Amino acid sequence: MKLVIGSDHAGYVLKEEVRANLTAAGHQVIDLGAFNSDPSDYPDFAVLVGEAIRRGDAPRGILICGSGVGVCVAANKMPGIRAGICHDTYSAHQGVEHDDMNVLVLGSRIIGAELAYELARAFVGAKFNSSEERFQRRFKKVLAIEAKYCCGAGSSNPA
Repeated sequence: MKLVIGSDHAGYVLKEEVRANLTAAGHQVIDLGAFNSDPSDYPDFAVLVGEAIRRGDAPRGILICGSGVGVCVAANKMPGIRAGICHDTYSAHQGVEHDDMNVLVLGSRIIGAELAYELARAFVGAKFNSSEERFQRRFKKVLAIEAKYCCGAGSSNPA
């Protein structure tokens, strides 16, 4: 799978480890920074990853900051981005299968590298269960909320 990945300074080390692990597993990973652990601002990387997904550079992305909360909040302000903090494998795959989550968010100060690899593998291996009416119905309601509150902007990944 083709992915984009980004982090602020707090997530830099974990981002490098996750990127290397996914690349070794055969995934194409586009690294959008940070490229070192110098202080940086998490919203900048949320925008880079979100814009790359919206442009179609990759269908999914991974964002990492210290807790995961900052980049998750920032990314979810962008139309078409459905980011979720996941610190367990069930949420990492279920978020895609039921909610068409397209950005996995990790907290580098919350989890270690091995769990991060497991979460990333669960995320990239999952597919949206678009054949079940209940998931389609719920997803359409989420898109309607986005359209109403995001100035009528539509999703970059309509179901």
